[in-house]
Formats: sequence, C-alpha cells, structure tokens
Amino acid sequence: MLPRAPKPSRLRHGPSEPALADERLNTDLLRRFYARHGFAPVWTSRPAEAEALVNIVLRAGEHGLDPELFQAEQLQRRATLPPPDRDVLLSAAFLSYAEALAQGAVPADQRRDGEALSPEPVDVVAALDAAMDSVDPAAAITALAPATPAYRELRQALQLYRAGELARGAAAAGRLRRIEVNLERQRWLPRQLPADRVWVNVADQQLELYLADRPVFSTRIVVGQDALRNQSPEFRTAIEAGFLNPPWVIPRDIVTAEILPRLLRDPDYLERNNMLLRPNGEVEQAPGPEAGLGQIMFDMPNRFDVYLHDTPDRSVFERDNRRISHGCIRVQNPLELAALLMRRPIDSLHREIATGSTTRANLPTPVAVFVTYQTVFLDSDGTLQFRPDFYNRDLGIWRQLRARPQGSPPRLQAEMRPTSSAPVPL
Repeated sequence: MLPRAPKPSRLRHGPSEPALADERLNTDLLRRFYARHGFAPVWTSRPAEAEALVNIVLRAGEHGLDPELFQAEQLQRRATLPPPDRDVLLSAAFLSYAEALAQGAVPADQRRDGEALSPEPVDVVAALDAAMDSVDPAAAITALAPATPAYRELRQALQLYRAGELARGAAAAGRLRRIEVNLERQRWLPRQLPADRVWVNVADQQLELYLADRPVFSTRIVVGQDALRNQSPEFRTAIEAGFLNPPWVIPRDIVTAEILPRLLRDPDYLERNNMLLRPNGEVEQAPGPEAGLGQIMFDMPNRFDVYLHDTPDRSVFERDNRRISHGCIRVQNPLELAALLMRRPIDSLHREIATGSTTRANLPTPVAVFVTYQTVFLDSDGTLQFRPDFYNRDLGIWRQLRARPQGSPPRLQAEMRPTSSAPVPL
C-alpha cells in the first residue's frame, strides 16, 4: 500500500516532507500553490486541464528528461488513488516539471561549484496558476523551457537519435545521453540571450563574439587544465574594460605550487622574468612583451577570478589540446576582439600599447560574457558537433537526470566520453 500524501488542507500545517511512494515532494512549492487556493483540492473541478498537463509530463523525454522525475508511474495509475492523494500527486508533478523546464532539473545547489550558470528566477507556482487558467495549459508550461535555436536544434537531434536515423547501437546510445545532458545545460541559460555577447565554449576551446545576435568574430582559446582545481568554470559576467599592458599578479597558491619550487632550482628566476615577490605571498610580473597576460586583459569581475587575456606564447594556439592554463582563458586574437568590443580602430589600441603604460580602456557599454561547457552543439552550418568531455562532467549530470540514480558500467562511461569530435550532419 502506498504511503499517504497529505491532503491539500493538511498542507497548511502538514508534515515538512510529504511523500508519495518513495518520492519526496517539494513541500514549499506545494504549500504555496495550495495557499493560493485556500488549501482546497484544485484538479477535481479542472479535469481537462489536468489531463492536458499529465500528457506533457509523460512526454518529458522530448526534452531529454526522465518522466519518472515527475512521478510518471503514479500518474499513469492515478485513478487508483484516493482523491486527496491524486490532487497532491498532480500538483507535485506539474510543479516539479515546470521547475525543471524553467530552471533545469538539476538544482543549482546540487551542481559542482564551477557549474554556476542559471536563468532568471521563475515563480513556478504563479506559472502553474496562470497555465491552468489559460486556453492551452500544456503550451503555457512548455513555454517555460528555452525557445532558443540551440535548444530547439538539440531537441531535434534527440528525436533523430531516438528514431535511429543517424546511428544505432551503443555509440548512438552514448551520444543520445550526451544530447540530454546538453539540453539540461541549455536550461541553465537565460531565456533571452543578450544580443551582444561573448560566447566561450570551453569544451570546444573556441570563443565567438555576437553583435546584434549575429556571430561576427571567432577565435581559438586556451582553457584550464583537466585537474579539478584548474578547470575553467561555467559562469556569466560582463566585460567592462580592457587593461592594456597589464601586470600579472600570480595568486599565492600558484606561487606556492610552482614559483617557489622553481626558485630553489633557479634563484634568478624572478629577476630574469621581471617579477617581484609581494609581502602577501603573491608574485607580480611587470608589464611588457613577455608578460604572462600579454598586451591586454579583459576586466570581467567574477568570483572565480577567471579572465580572458592575451599571451606572449602564440604557439599554444596551434595545438589541438589547449587545456594548459590554471583556469583563465587565453585568446588567440585578443586585440581584434577588443577593437570590436570597444568600437575603435585596432591601430589606436596598438598606439596605446606602444606607450608601455598600463591603462584601462572602457567599453562604451559592458558586454555580457558566457563561459560555457557545451560538449554537444550545432555549428553555424547546422552540423551537430560532439566534443570530448575532458573535464568528465557529462556523466555526473546524466546521473542526476535519472529518477533513481545508479552507477554506470565502464562501457557506458566510455560512451559518455567519446574521444572523437567528429561532426554529425543533420
């Protein structure tokens, strides 16, 4: 016999964690929802709306979501439940599905620290209320998902893989799961992307600049090493300015791990590289042609202290594996990017740099920058691209997208982290 869920009326002072079978329900959402309805049953008088919403929850797989995240099995036999249990079951399923589409199925507090992208907050209680009073409740809830071309294209790719039109077997199953993971990453993004934005895809080791929603510039980048402490995080901020001829302040952890041991072998290392040891344990390298940040560093405040910048070592951009930084992102053509962001001729930047002075060149308007980790995406030609999951993030997210997480055999792990980055035409 199933454990009883609280009646709507009991949610007013009910248990903190009501359960249906072995599923924990979001008490806060349920309580807020029923508070708007006087803690009375909601769906008894709205059978058509309830049926429409049940149907889209059962089709959650179209968005790469496991329907069992939303009590699909119980929804299919809801007629066997007592009316109060059935009402709470319906509300819980609709609210959790709306929240998954609006915010992502993996809550922000259950992600890695470096997975810090999130969309605008949505009151899913108000959204469900509005949906059930609308002409098309299912469409109103579905509209909480991203409407961006990237999300739409990944959903189409998911359908093709499930239909077996592109490939069959274990490799296709692994790629299908990776598409599901990247649909989830799309749900972590704003529903309306800024028309002007810098888009960094760490997994692709590439940067693109969009102006008026059109890609106008692309360049290679260097990203963080595979070690967890050096991985480039996923986050959003804004580029406010560029520091020309920037000094390089090396954090204490890098100084301790790398600079101090080198000094034991080479006592003249600091002097030869125009560096000074600060009293606080940091090392500062004076600006110059061989300085670690090169000729420009973009000012983009963020809690990770990760920045876009130049580098004096141009040869690194010829490598396929460009995962060699401590997390910051080196840009192959940073002055071209700066000229576009600052809306000024590149020659004027060269003249300012030639003075040798450190100056701060403001952007006319701050420009959003997104640092993402998209291992599956469609390129500008409409070709589905897969990139190796070198930070090993995909499998962890996929497990969280399952209703009952379970370990994956080594074979599945290999499928989720293919070494090939071959494109797949759509």
